[in-house]
Amino acid sequence: MFEHKSQKLLPWPKFVGRMALSFLLAFGIVAAALGIGVLGYHYIVRLAWIDALLNASMILTGMGPVDTMKDTPSKIFASAYALFSGVVFLSAVSIVLAPVFHRVLHHFHLDEEDEAGS
Repeated sequence: MFEHKSQKLLPWPKFVGRMALSFLLAFGIVAAALGIGVLGYHYIVRLAWIDALLNASMILTGMGPVDTMKDTPSKIFASAYALFSGVVFLSAVSIVLAPVFHRVLHHFHLDEEDEAGS
């Protein structure tokens, strides 16, 4: 997916396309995780759909739960979903930032080759 260090730096229009692809991939992962949370809160915790969406969204973004979990299965699901959400959030951020970090490191590597060649 990324160019090799011996290749030229990717032109801006293609880099913007790569960033758009990264955003789409991260959005898909977050949407799937949100779907898992909504289904879990609806079927396991027995919340209404809109309340399940609210709770899943708040947990996924790191804000915290809205409703109190009353029974053991609810608490276990909420705990597991919170841990899962943390991993999903960090993964999504890394997917979005990977092209930026690659471009910066590739740019520095090209500068080193120019200095070495001079």
